[in-house]
Amino acid sequence: MKENKTVAVGSLTQRDTITGLVIIGFMFFMFGFTSWINAILIPYFKIAFQLSHAASYLVAFAFYISYLIFSVPSSFLLKRVGFKKGMMIGFWVMSAGAFIFVPAAITMTYTLFLLGLFSIGAGLALLQTAANPYITILGPKETALRRFSIMGICNKGAGILAPLLFAAVIFRVTDGDMFDQLSQMSAAEKDAALHELIQRIIVPYACVGVFLFLIGLFIRFSPLPEIDTEHESEEVAQANSTKTSITQFPHLVLGAVAIFLHVGTQVISIDTVISYAGTMNLNLIEAKVFPSYTLTAQICAYLVGISLVPRFLSQLTALKISTVFGLILTLLIIFAKGQVSFLGHTNDISLWFVVMLGLANSLVWAGIWPLALDGLGRFTKIGASLMIMGLAGNAILPLIYGYLVDISNARDAYWVLFPCYLYLIFYAFRGYALRSWSKIKI
Repeated sequence: MKENKTVAVGSLTQRDTITGLVIIGFMFFMFGFTSWINAILIPYFKIAFQLSHAASYLVAFAFYISYLIFSVPSSFLLKRVGFKKGMMIGFWVMSAGAFIFVPAAITMTYTLFLLGLFSIGAGLALLQTAANPYITILGPKETALRRFSIMGICNKGAGILAPLLFAAVIFRVTDGDMFDQLSQMSAAEKDAALHELIQRIIVPYACVGVFLFLIGLFIRFSPLPEIDTEHESEEVAQANSTKTSITQFPHLVLGAVAIFLHVGTQVISIDTVISYAGTMNLNLIEAKVFPSYTLTAQICAYLVGISLVPRFLSQLTALKISTVFGLILTLLIIFAKGQVSFLGHTNDISLWFVVMLGLANSLVWAGIWPLALDGLGRFTKIGASLMIMGLAGNAILPLIYGYLVDISNARDAYWVLFPCYLYLIFYAFRGYALRSWSKIKI
């Protein structure tokens, strides 16, 4: 297949489709690896730099706020250079961010780490702006949830491996004792111990930087087909003949808000679970596995989605069930109490309800995207960039959670999830179908 082949939407061959799924699946694996490692970077930096809860969640803020800044520019870049060159540039920007970790570790500069995370997030913003609409239009919209579920398995599978691999490379058996003794050390001893801890990150992230650069080259010269989203079918063109802006698509704008809230609930369920486990006297060495439990729950739900949708359940029904289940789990986290022993851990039962949020969150992303992009035609790329801007929810909501922890407690801070799931229920039951702002009644 020639590198410059461009294929119209709806005319992909089976070979094009399989090729696209395999390559994009690999990309989603890398998205997951570089994103979900934040679950352990947050407590790692909290210890290494002796941060407050709110300050430690600047890791998520720096990483995801770049989505808000770079998503729209990414859509214009993709229109200019195409999907494949755009993806290559995205991986190279991520590579530069990984390399920034090296001087950050040498100088023990937290703000430089945040800059590196911001750069990695900027590259991911470009990649996500390309990859998500690509998956949506890579086949019939009725089976988009199935394709997104496959991508989700790749993403969350990497998310399971990333914290565990990071912990295996960075942490030592004696670190648990060192963490417990930090408060008893002199200032000089503490500085030396924390400096040695942060230095361990240099080699792994230098290797990641090289790997991301090489992946960019691979994508650029891979057989991944270019898909033409600029030319509309006659039906879509007629429906959009009076449209001049993406703000004239209520289901898209409301969908972007839904993505903002959904990804925020998802990252809270994963990135806060270690800290919440810490309030139950589980140290970092034991608690490090809980993000993997949450991601495993998501993968299980993806497999269920692949099996049931669309044969037994519609995508819309799966979305409705997921959003209502998320609301129920939020209330259980806040109000359910009692010690349980499970998988070798003894902790409050509410911690396992945080883990179970993985089940509720898994099919929401896959359910929202095809609904929000439906009928956009030539507005697909810019519409996708608006949706990717919604990933800034990963930056904002964890900060709100961290602030609530500092002024109240870790359990009550999960109230931040309640209004998020209420809105997601609204979108799943009504917001997705709105095609005119005049039909929205306050």
